[in-house]
Amino acid sequence: MITLDDLRVTHVTSTNDTLGVDFDDGRSVRLPLRWYPRLFHASQAQRDHFELMGQGFGVHWPDVDEDLSAEGLALGKPSIEFIKQQRRSDSQKLAA
Repeated sequence: MITLDDLRVTHVTSTNDTLGVDFDDGRSVRLPLRWYPRLFHASQAQRDHFELMGQGFGVHWPDVDEDLSAEGLALGKPSIEFIKQQRRSDSQKLAA
C-alpha cells in the first residue's frame, strides 16, 4: 500500500483556473489554480515548464520559483501565499 510519504507525481497539467496532478498510484487531483498565486499569475507556457523533483516527490516551476510537494498536493493544501492573502483579506473586512 502506498502511503502519502511514498506518493509520487507523474504528470501535471493546468488550465486558466485548475491545476491537475496525476500520481503514480493512479490517483488524480484537480485543485483551484488560485490556491497557488505564483502559478495563477504565470503564463500557460510558464506553468507548462515544470520539473519533477526527487523522482516525483515534488514539482518545481523554475520560471516562477514555485515548489509544491506531492503530499501537499494529494492532501489539497493551498500554498502559504494563498493562506496569507486570505488572512489579510479577512482582517481588512473586519477592520472596515
